[in-house]
Amino acid sequence: MAQVRFNHVYKTFNKVEVVHDISLDVQDKEFLVLVGPSGCGKSTCLRMIAGLEEPTDGEIYIGDRIVNGVDPKDRDIAMVFQNYALYPHMTVFDNMAFGLKLRHFPKNEIKKRVEDAAEILGLQQLLKRKPKELSGGQRQRVALGRAIVREAQVFLMDEPLSNLDAKLRVATRAEIIKLHQRIQTTMIYVTHDQVEAMTMGDRIAVLNGGVIQQLGSPQELYDHPANMFVAGFIGSPAMNFIPEAKVSTEGNATVVVLEGIGRVAVPQIYAERARAAAGRNLTFGIRPVHLEDASLVSEGNKAVQSSLDASVDVVENLGNELQVYLTTGGKNIVATLDPRARVAAGNKVRLYVDSDQIHLFDSDTGESIF
Repeated sequence: MAQVRFNHVYKTFNKVEVVHDISLDVQDKEFLVLVGPSGCGKSTCLRMIAGLEEPTDGEIYIGDRIVNGVDPKDRDIAMVFQNYALYPHMTVFDNMAFGLKLRHFPKNEIKKRVEDAAEILGLQQLLKRKPKELSGGQRQRVALGRAIVREAQVFLMDEPLSNLDAKLRVATRAEIIKLHQRIQTTMIYVTHDQVEAMTMGDRIAVLNGGVIQQLGSPQELYDHPANMFVAGFIGSPAMNFIPEAKVSTEGNATVVVLEGIGRVAVPQIYAERARAAAGRNLTFGIRPVHLEDASLVSEGNKAVQSSLDASVDVVENLGNELQVYLTTGGKNIVATLDPRARVAAGNKVRLYVDSDQIHLFDSDTGESIF
């Protein structure tokens, strides 16, 4: 097993810089997810680790060794591709064994490794089938098995679930998590799906424009996004943003005033930061799950004073919750409400804001104030 390290890595294609000054340490046995929109540079980072692309500048380490210029076959990595990349004329056994045969492993060692991997992935009954006889999920497990038998230092996965249907993605996601827990190998996983990132990664690196916007645990990124990009990308539904927020002091309290919409109390822990930002161009942020129908909140709760007024556009009843799309102050927002909430399209509603969960951003830089 091994660490992977990026040391001030750049990558340019035809004068277009797609990776900009990335420095990143992936710990031994860690499951790190690279997440971001299409074109953000995440797959390029993975391909540079694999040796399929060379960095324009900077060094990449696997373990203590710089691997710049080292052939992919000599890097001791195993890669799982988005499109499975199985040989259609070979059986499952032969697909999984192919890399070992190329390396001239003894037949008994190949058989043992393939059978062990098949047991881990539940493929024992499928070893004699060919890829065309398998479902999408089974093919993806074969691709994973081919990587497992390598017993490589680092596993690289490039959007391996994107070709699967929604139900199968959830099941295969759980299989990959269990696989990592079982084989304890360093894994670097690329996806554009923030739900995959949040549920799978020990840590997540959020990329945009070839730059790491934030690196941290899923909960850190959710609770304390470094900027508006991370705040809007992590979490589903996305965080609501309301621009032109003003900070005001009312007696001993510090509040965020949203003109024509409402006012929200600032927690004491953030009051000083809010007051220091009072003269700046600010954007208020709140996640949909931190809004509630104010009529369901006890009037004795002083936090009821933190509220927004909005008009209901669409209500989606999901059984355990209501997904409500609203308009407030000319802005569209989303609220995830208790199913007991009495909301209907066309109605006015007052939304209670959990003031302990609010965010404030500098609108000009996008950076988080708190």
